[in-house]
Amino acid sequence: MSGIVDHPLFGITITVGVYALTDLIRRRWWRWLHPLLASSVVLILFLLASGISYESYAAGGDFVSFFLGPATVALGTTIYKNWERVRNRAWAILTGITFGSLFGIASTAFLLWVFGSSGEVLRSMLPKNVTSPVSVEIVALLGGIPSLGAVFTVLAGLLGSVVGPMLARLAGIRADAAIGTAIGTTAHGIGTARLLLESEAQGSVSGFSMAVAAILTPLLFIPMYWWMH
Repeated sequence: MSGIVDHPLFGITITVGVYALTDLIRRRWWRWLHPLLASSVVLILFLLASGISYESYAAGGDFVSFFLGPATVALGTTIYKNWERVRNRAWAILTGITFGSLFGIASTAFLLWVFGSSGEVLRSMLPKNVTSPVSVEIVALLGGIPSLGAVFTVLAGLLGSVVGPMLARLAGIRADAAIGTAIGTTAHGIGTARLLLESEAQGSVSGFSMAVAAILTPLLFIPMYWWMH
């Protein structure tokens, strides 16, 4: 049994299988179900109940994570297919990305200051709204804890993907460009994947916003880096 559990195919099979099952449940019965969040909870509960170590699971789970890079690049196809939609609203989208990125950094700094957070936590959490590879590098340059920064970034993406579309509906926001810009700027790849489940138009704007935010956010942190050093 240990040979099966320790084999990379075990982690790959269980990860893909659980996600496929939760996505099937979402499509057939519970439209509100978030497949990424649900599959993460199921996998955690399964590992705890079975006593299988994370190291054994990660032998294959990390292989699945490897494909996050190509999957992110593949978003370019969706952006290309909907490029006219993006180009026609370029200024509005770029303005939303700029103010969204600034507000995300400023609001995080303000809340952490109010609650008396430590400097390390502050530096680790500030870039949480940008995609993980960029966020982790910014955290390292600021002198934060990269692993903690990665956790905050994933949590921001999950929270944004779960709550973001619902908040947009409650606020009466219906425009694809507005929803895509907001989710892509604040919830990066996880939020973009969530939008693509419902609307390719929203997902294309979100993918574009995520890419622009990944370029803009490091530029916004340059003055802070100079000040800290």
